[in-house]
Order: sequence, then structure tokens, then C-alpha cells
Amino acid sequence: MATPISSDRLVAALRAEGVRVVERPGWRTHNRNHKGPWGPVNGVVIHHTVTSGTSNTVSICERGYEGLPGPLCHGVIAKDGTVHLIGNGRANHAGRGDGDVLRAVIAERTLPEANAAETDGNTHFYGFECENLGDGHDPWPPSQLDAIERAAAALCRVHGWSAASVIGHLEWQPGKIDPKGFTMGWLRERVAARLKSKPSGGSSGDGSKGGSTSTYVVKSGDTLSGIGKKLSVSWERIAQANKITAPYIIKPGQKLTIPGKTPGGAYTPPPFPNGLAPGRSSPSAKGLQQALKDTEWLDPAAPLADNYGPHTQKAVAGFNRKHNLFTTGRPNDPAIGRRGWDLLHRLAYGH
Repeated sequence: MATPISSDRLVAALRAEGVRVVERPGWRTHNRNHKGPWGPVNGVVIHHTVTSGTSNTVSICERGYEGLPGPLCHGVIAKDGTVHLIGNGRANHAGRGDGDVLRAVIAERTLPEANAAETDGNTHFYGFECENLGDGHDPWPPSQLDAIERAAAALCRVHGWSAASVIGHLEWQPGKIDPKGFTMGWLRERVAARLKSKPSGGSSGDGSKGGSTSTYVVKSGDTLSGIGKKLSVSWERIAQANKITAPYIIKPGQKLTIPGKTPGGAYTPPPFPNGLAPGRSSPSAKGLQQALKDTEWLDPAAPLADNYGPHTQKAVAGFNRKHNLFTTGRPNDPAIGRRGWDLLHRLAYGH
């Protein structure tokens, strides 16, 4: 039993355990505290999402569904091992479960079978949703399993809990099957082994060791700033290490050398591109569209294109209205200016 930790302490605990963290805009105040108590906390619940695609998954977990508002967890653990923090406080993830299971978690003893649903789990558990279809066929990459282990261990370590405090949704609520594809006994063994040593530090996955390098293979839709955000490495250092210059174009399949991250480095937005304007075609439009997607101003399913077309213009106009950025003085200005470009990228990728 413990008092929930602060948002700053959560981030610090995850990163100390070697978790690669992305802080989504507004996550520190995104919660359901007005609907019920948050805490005392007693453990961590692991879920799978029944979704695919990181951007889509994060968006769903942030916003929720009709009748089940977000946040649907505290963090989304993506296939690549990145933990996207989306909520801080009470979240709609555990639902009502078995009080006997809660008492076993508190006592850190073997769990009974969940056969009742009379206790509010959203009060008592941190929750991580893991990107997976949950059909028993969708793979669990090693980087993702490693991140699940590290994230669970981070909360156990900061609260002084044992691995017995980590449970699956299927162990809490009757009728649930998640997570499907690995057993919770197996995960608890990994968490227990990790807790026997000091926090490893450094990020899990690619680009994790300070002062060393690793390789990243560019995927469709990737941008340098997005890769830098994902790997907690300055995008400028990635560009420099790979001799990439303006307009900073990368292609799917391209192998990038990722330098070791520099602790404490401040995020710097990409340089404002020349020729980026409504109705024009420019390779930089893709970078603008990706940043708009990552800040939820543009539909995650919209394809990236060189054309600064109507969908991009509408998203930019909304962003400008929200932040009082009108480069032409019009209330629905579709043009992104230098100030807007910098702010958009800091909101999307700054730490």
C-alpha cells in the first residue's frame, strides 16, 4: 500500500530503469480523479490493447471510447519498447475486479482465481497497455517485452514492492484474457530477477548507451525529429552522425547510425524550411504532417505527402487558432510560421 508517486518521480523511475520514455502533451494532468479516488496504490496491471499501429494505439488510449473516456492507462508500451506516458492519476484501465486478488497483491502472496468483480481496481493499480492484437499470433518483440519488464520493475522498485505486485488484467477481472502471448508467471520471474540488482540506467533498445552508437532502420513515416524523440537523442546529432543536411530527407530502409544520447540536452526544433506554404509541394511538408499527427492535429491515418494540401491546411489552421499564431492576421490561417513550427515540434518531440 502506497501513496501514488508524482509525475516527475514516475519519469525518473522509468528512465533510471532503462525505459525509453515519450511524454505525451498534457499527460501530467490527464486523469479521471473527479470520478473516484486515486490511491492508495498496491500494484501494476499489464494489458494488451487489441490494436495495431503505435500512433493509433496511443491516440485510442489517450482519448478512450464512447462510454469509456481516456486515459485508458498510464503508459502505452509500443512494439519498439518505447513507453508513451498518457495519464497521471486515476485511469479507466483495471475496472472492477476481485477483492481477494487485491488482498493477495497487498500481502504479496500467490493469487487466487478471479471470480468476483466488486472492487474498484482503478483506485489501486497503475496500468500499462501494451500494443498487441491479443490474438495469440501477433508477436511480442524482445524490445517490447524488455520494456514491459523494466516499466513494471521501475514501479516495484520505487514503492518497495516485490514482483508479486505485478499482475495481468486476466488475473484481476473475470472474463479477461490479457495479456495474451506470454504468461504473467514468466514476467514476474523476469521482474524479480531485475529487482535483485541495481537499476541498469540507459534506455532499453536502440541507441541506449551513452557514448556508444547503434543502428536504426528507417520505417515508413519516420522523420529525424520523430526518431530523435523515440530514442531520446537530439535529431541534430543523428543528422550530423549520418552527414544528412537540409532538407533532412530520410527514406524507408535507410540505416542510420544513432549516437549515444547526451543527458540533459534540450530539444531543438528542426530549422524552419524554405518554400513550405499552403498549396505548394515540398519534402518538408511530410515533416510538418508528422508533427501534426504526433500532436493530434492531423488524423494518424492520413498519408504523408509532399503536398501542403487541404487536410494539412485545416490542421495548421486549428493549431494556429489554439495558440494565437496568425502569420497573415486571418482567424483561420493555414500557413505555418517560424514560431508555430518551433512550438509544434517542441510540443511533439520536446522532453
